[in-house]
Amino acid sequence: MAKSSLPRLVIFGDPKKGHVAEAIKEFTDFARGKAEIVESYRIENCTAEILKKCDFAIVFGGDGSIISAARNLSQSGVPVVGVNLGKLGFLAEFSVGELKEFFPCLTKGTAPIEKRMMLSCRVFRGGQEKFRSAAINDVFITAGPPFRTIELKMSVDGQPIAGCVSDGLVISTPTGSTAYNLSAGGPILSPKMEAMVITPICPHSLSFRPIVINADSRVEVVGVRVNKGTTVSIDGQVSCSLSIDDVVRVERENSDFLIVNNPLRTRWDTLATKLNWAEKPKYKTV
Repeated sequence: MAKSSLPRLVIFGDPKKGHVAEAIKEFTDFARGKAEIVESYRIENCTAEILKKCDFAIVFGGDGSIISAARNLSQSGVPVVGVNLGKLGFLAEFSVGELKEFFPCLTKGTAPIEKRMMLSCRVFRGGQEKFRSAAINDVFITAGPPFRTIELKMSVDGQPIAGCVSDGLVISTPTGSTAYNLSAGGPILSPKMEAMVITPICPHSLSFRPIVINADSRVEVVGVRVNKGTTVSIDGQVSCSLSIDDVVRVERENSDFLIVNNPLRTRWDTLATKLNWAEKPKYKTV
């Protein structure tokens, strides 16, 4: 984007959700004359041709909306600006007011853009690929109905590492380390790291601890014993059923997604304010 030109924006959001429609209107009224709004879409209706014309994608919604948009935008190289209208807002870092305050950075081309690694998940049955998707947060396997524990066999770069009898398994990116991985007892990673976390879900073992592995590793998980409803899920949004002897292959996606950081807050501020991370004990006062 030339510094003298107006930034070209594409806007995503579901106007039927919450206050999305009024937030989009408030922002587009503000941006009139300051930016070129190329189009306003639901993400599934956007095309590669439209994205080629854009400098930034402004996504109005919660983290789920950002994740869905990022999976679709990663191949285009268009940075995502997330405006939080949801409950938590780890990826949707801006309020509408903060975006207005930050807007000159978009105009001048000085916005802080961060690369985040993604995962690629493929599922093979009988040697044939039956499912493929990119993941922003995580690839996880859940036991599903009738909710008996399942048994999974894992390898990293072709080397067997463990069998896992559990309710499932999470393979997470650093970005997703504060999502399902964290709830399952996994570690918090800096989003700038390049690594994967493997975290069991309620393992039938006191000694099965999460592990962090190199981002360029190839993880394969085979269903040894599964339920009828056992499922592989991508970011909790896209899923595929898993049968005995299916192979789930997870490795680094060949593209990253780009996100514009809010300079008014840090990742650690967000952890502290959203999840009360590292909060001091509430000492009794006399």
